[in-house]
Amino acid sequence: RLNLREQLIREVEIIPLEVVCRNIVAGSMSQRLGIEEGTPLPRSIIEFYYKKDELNDPMVTEEHITAFNWATTQELDDILAMTVRVNDYLSGMFGAVGITLIDFKIEFGRVWENDFARVILADEISPDSCRLWDTATGEKLDKDRFRRDLGNVIESYTEVAKRLGIMKDMPTVIQGGLH
Repeated sequence: RLNLREQLIREVEIIPLEVVCRNIVAGSMSQRLGIEEGTPLPRSIIEFYYKKDELNDPMVTEEHITAFNWATTQELDDILAMTVRVNDYLSGMFGAVGITLIDFKIEFGRVWENDFARVILADEISPDSCRLWDTATGEKLDKDRFRRDLGNVIESYTEVAKRLGIMKDMPTVIQGGLH
């Protein structure tokens, strides 16, 4: 981040994986395993999905990842360690403002420095890539509002931004009009 409006972006070689960290059962995990949404997990679970839209991003194992050279074992170790750190940070940050981090999706990439590649986070973290529930009420404050046609998507995202102190109470601008 250079200032409030600018950030420095580096070109990366994207690793073709979506990394999902789950703290509470929701979404596809609930459907896949038949476990009720909202069930706390005994520990965070990290899942990998192969980034291939035409295949609907299938779940893959570490064995697939290394066998097909999508990432090395060292890169996987780095990805897992960074994902755990991101989860710890986000869980604390959201928890402090009354929001439960249910799960999130992130992607990683390689930055090349001569012949050496380093893995870095190469994705946004927003209510579009996280499941966020109000800790007291369980109200969904994330993209599920759109996915499940619950309405109030902008209001929910605004609520998250306000709680985090990113946004003050201001009118919302939608398609050129003030509302």
